[in-house]
Amino acid sequence: MSAAISDEQRALAETARGFADEHLAPFAVDWDQTKHFPVDVLRKAAELGMGGLYVREESGGTGLSRLDGVLAFEALATGCPSVAGYLSIHNMVAWMVDRYGDHEQRARWLPGLCSMQTLGSYCLTEPGAGSDAAALSTRAVRDGDDYVLTGSKQFISGAGASEVYVVMARTGGDGAAGISAFVVHRDDPGVSFGANEAKMGWNAQPTRQVLMDGVRLPADRRLGAEGDGFRIAMNGLNGGRLGIAACSLGGALAALEGSTVYLGSREAFGAALINAQALQFRLAEMATDLEAARSLLWRAASALDEGAPEAAHLCAMAKRFATEAGFTVADQALQLHGGYGYLTEYGIEKIVRDLRVHRILEGTNEIMSLIIARRLTGAA
Repeated sequence: MSAAISDEQRALAETARGFADEHLAPFAVDWDQTKHFPVDVLRKAAELGMGGLYVREESGGTGLSRLDGVLAFEALATGCPSVAGYLSIHNMVAWMVDRYGDHEQRARWLPGLCSMQTLGSYCLTEPGAGSDAAALSTRAVRDGDDYVLTGSKQFISGAGASEVYVVMARTGGDGAAGISAFVVHRDDPGVSFGANEAKMGWNAQPTRQVLMDGVRLPADRRLGAEGDGFRIAMNGLNGGRLGIAACSLGGALAALEGSTVYLGSREAFGAALINAQALQFRLAEMATDLEAARSLLWRAASALDEGAPEAAHLCAMAKRFATEAGFTVADQALQLHGGYGYLTEYGIEKIVRDLRVHRILEGTNEIMSLIIARRLTGAA
């Protein structure tokens, strides 16, 4: 597989980087400090097609590939990994509705999702079911033509601000086969939200519990058939892992670029820091690590586009490798800035805080290793 990208893909990345430079980067530190969720800016991104990247054109989306998507998300994350990370999650929700919804569901939900007049959130994790997602306890009980949902979801990005929630709930017995997927709306009676969590990073988007107390949904809110929920959730996460990996690269790239500028502007012991070979070698190692992660990410995205049998474990590899590399590069960038890297105004410490959670969400990196190992060993 060629690692080259087309002129159209290069133009997409340049457009996304231009958007990040103008609409994200100048405000990212302030949004982080004030915990501001820039919904107006998200809708500006949607005007460029960023709200429904993987949604088919006939459904109102942009109809792009996963490789296109990782190019866009890396570029957007140079401006703010937190905002780009939420965009990745929103796009995962929109894709799930397009891929698994029927004609009426697509017509109902996708216009708002693609324009981001309606924001979307993904609800799998629970207070007692994180990495062991198949053990979730939120239950959807059939009652005539309706389902009644009761339970809670934890660490939900966009919760409270989002209108549409793709919720995984148990309709059958224990394990993955008993889980189904539902579209829940913020205004459905019985839906409420916990407090906005105080977090280390990702402060430019809210994170809350989603609480469901006897939420009655008509059967047409179910995505796919009963028992398909876990498969839908995992297929969504394959793409979501690529998006978060790309956001790690974008944040780290911004930190690397900032370090190069900083070292060129500072002197120590009578010479510019940028001329110190030891520091040049550090920059070279950082750039090489990002390029290696980018190559793996592009391979995984292409495999997912092609429906290759190895796509899921390549997505796990790319997520694990890119989020580890991205965080390490950002941390090295902070070190290169010395004491100034620890100050808010340079934006480096924000990138470090934002990228740390990428090693946890969309499946922890330990779970990524488990997915990879199971394929290698043939384990179930």
